[in-house]
Amino acid sequence: MRLTEPEPGPGWTVAGPGRVSSPRPRRTPAPAGIGRRHTAFPRPGTPAWRGRARRRPGVNPVGRGNGPADWEVPGMVVTEHATVSSGRWALLDQYLAETARDLFAHDDRLRDLTVEVRFDRGVAHLTGDVPEGGALRMIRDLLGRIDGVYGIWSRVRVSGRTPTILDLGCGRTKQYPDNIGVDRYPTPAVDIVSDLRTGVPAADHSVDTVFTVHVLEHLLDFLPLVDECHRVLRPDGVLHVISPWWRFVNAVADPTHVRYLDVQTIKGICDRRDGSPRWYPLHAACDGASVFADLTPLADGQPGPQPSYLARFFD
Repeated sequence: MRLTEPEPGPGWTVAGPGRVSSPRPRRTPAPAGIGRRHTAFPRPGTPAWRGRARRRPGVNPVGRGNGPADWEVPGMVVTEHATVSSGRWALLDQYLAETARDLFAHDDRLRDLTVEVRFDRGVAHLTGDVPEGGALRMIRDLLGRIDGVYGIWSRVRVSGRTPTILDLGCGRTKQYPDNIGVDRYPTPAVDIVSDLRTGVPAADHSVDTVFTVHVLEHLLDFLPLVDECHRVLRPDGVLHVISPWWRFVNAVADPTHVRYLDVQTIKGICDRRDGSPRWYPLHAACDGASVFADLTPLADGQPGPQPSYLARFFD
């Protein structure tokens, strides 16, 4: 099979089996006033700034949730940055796409799967079709072994079924347009108005994916919400967590943040040893600005990961 060599540029995708598709189009800047309701600061690598709060012309403040948007805020000076610039992110995404292309081309288990992989700031976005859930889990496991991957988000159809995805605390922006947005404040992106402190409005084992992107840090006790996500997820479902890393300025700059997370926090969530629902960490990482985690629920009595596996992510 002939492999298409990639051209330099951001937003690279790998179209299985083993092909690189065209770069994704640039995001269209959001209308004025549209953005997450959380306090926003410059992305890692942008210069320190002063001045009146305003959106930079031509810059879309709405991102995938992995880090702040490009804003200027009065009287504030950023004193600490992550080390990855936007230019380096583009090159890293290109590298990850090339690595995934090689993986799909040379691993016989993946060669015939019609799955496309796009990378955006280290997060793999999967689309396509697989015949059964085990194939999707295998793709997750193999991509997660690539250094520089921070998360793996999937909209892959399994056996022809489109996944059901909840986007909790979505505010004005869902991670994917077809997600079911849930928030206690009505916005154009919210499909279900509900206070997450009272539970997740979904039936047991009815959801394939749950996003909690910049949500947990706003809850004084977020464990009941995590338990609710466990309840609504199917056995092979995935909970995606993104939260500001406790040492990054965003964690403390927003006065509505009441909890601070580290990768070690994810370890504690997965196995609380008090009879609470348990999780298997598919992936956990920190990019210097945000903590990432992809978790799948463990059933009662189901064995958890071995210590050698946990050592990939945790102390």
